[in-house]
Amino acid sequence: MNSTLQLILILVVFLGLVGLMVGRKISTILALPIMAIAIAFIAGIPFMAQDPEKFTIAKNVLEAGSMRMSTAIAGLIFGSLFGKVLSKVGITSTIIKKAAELAGDKPLPIALAFLAVSSVIFAASNGLGMVILVGTIIIPIMISAGLSPLVSGIVLLLSNGIGVTFSVSTLAVYIDVLGLPLETVTKYSWLCGIPLIIVAVFMIVYFVKYQGKIRKAWAMPTDAQARGTEKKVRTIALISPIIPVVLVFAFKLQLVPAVIIGILIALILSTPKNPLHIVSSAFVEGIQDVAGAAGLMIGIGMLLNSVMSPEVAAILQPAINLLIPSNPIMYILVFGLLSPLAIYRGPLNVWGLGSGIIALLAAGGMNPIAAMVALRLDSNVQAVCDPTNSHNVWVADFTKQDVNEIIKKTIPWIFLSTIVGLIVAAFMIY
Repeated sequence: MNSTLQLILILVVFLGLVGLMVGRKISTILALPIMAIAIAFIAGIPFMAQDPEKFTIAKNVLEAGSMRMSTAIAGLIFGSLFGKVLSKVGITSTIIKKAAELAGDKPLPIALAFLAVSSVIFAASNGLGMVILVGTIIIPIMISAGLSPLVSGIVLLLSNGIGVTFSVSTLAVYIDVLGLPLETVTKYSWLCGIPLIIVAVFMIVYFVKYQGKIRKAWAMPTDAQARGTEKKVRTIALISPIIPVVLVFAFKLQLVPAVIIGILIALILSTPKNPLHIVSSAFVEGIQDVAGAAGLMIGIGMLLNSVMSPEVAAILQPAINLLIPSNPIMYILVFGLLSPLAIYRGPLNVWGLGSGIIALLAAGGMNPIAAMVALRLDSNVQAVCDPTNSHNVWVADFTKQDVNEIIKKTIPWIFLSTIVGLIVAAFMIY
């Protein structure tokens, strides 16, 4: 088959499945493996072969691909386990309660306080379950303090975006996708996170002063629900969420042992009853919470192996080469102007074809560190703004807002933070 025709067919498959995902006709967890198999077939890769060295769909795309993101999946599971432990012993709700007490009832201080503490919590553990846990506590408090439901939801989404930038499960994704060492991934995390933090603060100040104040009755949860637990937790135990982050970033410890140490310290400092039962139940519940994300990573691994196969890479490389920036200005323009393609499961979405494209860019000669930073900065747009995110949908439903209104309010700001990050990265890396 002619390579041009193969490229066209691959693009048709990609655009068709993206359209189905955006239209909610097919879930991403199914679309990615289907895309991986279809692209491999178009490239002429056999399903099986007698030659054990031959690249095949069965062995290399399905079997090896399903294992490719194992580091990220392990980080995801242990991060969720850590989050469940923090919740069960009462650390998460106590941190939020103390932040609310310190901030008082003024809208701006309480919004900034919740941005800070929630970011720390989400750096320790994230995912829909943790977003719901934190959101059901802080959103009613912010609304009672005078913030609008929309701005209260945006504060939660911003803190999730900041936390995800530094979470151990996010670091593991880029280790698996680009083959970079942990030290390199952690070194550039601040470059990806600081622009988002600065812009988030300005966003909140602007929204609170000019758009966010409103007095509205809210059906507050009961005291037990608001605290998440009635357990009393020692103040010293509240440092627990940052333990794995410090171990990974400051001491270069690997992801899983860092989380395990974090769990042990949380248990020692909080001294709950039945700690073994807490850990065992947290492990099971944690896996349940991230089962969908783990399945998504399996599909990403299959897609990565498919697009990086010699046959597919040869077809895609001429088109991919056009995207490789040759200088800092092109780097900023390409990944800045195209950053909205990270939403709606677009080609710069790390939880989709974006992983395959960025890996091909690195394979085609692009600096892999520049590729990682670009995708992580573009992923900030996805993490905060994407209306197909399950946590965005939940926030919109919980605050009774239109999910598309959230993207309208947030994307200009997050786009700005991405541009700023790319400008700094361009002059640091190129």
